Amino acid sequence: MHKRFLMAASALALLASTAVTASAATEVLVYTAIEADQLKTYEAALEAAHPDVDVRFVRDSTGIVTAKLLAEKANPRADVVMGLAATSLMLLEKEGMLMPYAPVGLEAVKPTMRDPANPPAWVGMDVWASAICFNIVEAAKRELKAPTSWADLTDPAYKGQITMPNPASSGTGYLMVSAWLQLLGEEKGWAFMDALDKNIASYTHSGSKPCRQAGAGEYVVGLSFEYRANKTKKDGAPIDIVLPSEGLGWDMEATAVMSTTKHPEAAKKVADWAVTPEANKLYAQSYAIVALPGIAEKLEYMPGDVEAMLIKSDFAWAAENRERILAEWTKRYDSKSEPKK
Repeated sequence: MHKRFLMAASALALLASTAVTASAATEVLVYTAIEADQLKTYEAALEAAHPDVDVRFVRDSTGIVTAKLLAEKANPRADVVMGLAATSLMLLEKEGMLMPYAPVGLEAVKPTMRDPANPPAWVGMDVWASAICFNIVEAAKRELKAPTSWADLTDPAYKGQITMPNPASSGTGYLMVSAWLQLLGEEKGWAFMDALDKNIASYTHSGSKPCRQAGAGEYVVGLSFEYRANKTKKDGAPIDIVLPSEGLGWDMEATAVMSTTKHPEAAKKVADWAVTPEANKLYAQSYAIVALPGIAEKLEYMPGDVEAMLIKSDFAWAAENRERILAEWTKRYDSKSEPKK
């Protein structure tokens, strides 16, 4: 009887200890645009590194997360923003919504992958860049040649066979539009998009969806980004990946602490984890360029050097002109956007 009592007491003590540990974990609300198929891995690794932090992710496309954060400015909910475009974080910084913070290990981050201020308002995680997914089976049926450049996509032969992300919803869409305007100048950039629009079947609200559509044979051409292109091909879709010869639009996924967080110490631990070698190794499973040097490797199915093909992008210009560019884009092309859910 005495032995049973001791065992029961031990069990109760263990349960009580577990309950205390669980209750001691601070809940941190993280707004993110990280791809859904990456998120569980990141969440598990982050909570393993910081068991005293209970991370709650709220995920959507870049444009939608950015709009949500701006709409909530008067009554912010998020503690941390993670995996959102640096150009979006620059908008939030301008609104005074970010807490300057130098994460532990910041000195190892590439200088080009962080806010130059000291301490920085945001720190980069990885680069994502535009890419074309081209379905070789459907193209053969229609006797369509693979494009090698952005300009090729205005060929009338592609009419009704191209999908791309809506830049107001998708960071991938916006980095493309911003790149075209920077590469060509505004007048020629809009003229290019006018010609491209004639061939567009649909504008999606996701940067991944056009590549998935091309992979499934719904359309021949899907304008997307290199992680999704690489994964779609790896999963067996009959696509070729094209990196257009004029250069690739790009942005950085980055992390920032909200200035209004009620849990600053726990929020800072999330930012600390985001710059660790362990986190960067996870990013490198998906992206060709990450914030810490010496970690990234060439993606398995990428046909060229992604880093060498990135355009010289003016992030400050892209952030400052975002509202104006999106208003013009919407006025011209939004009639072909898929319905929002």
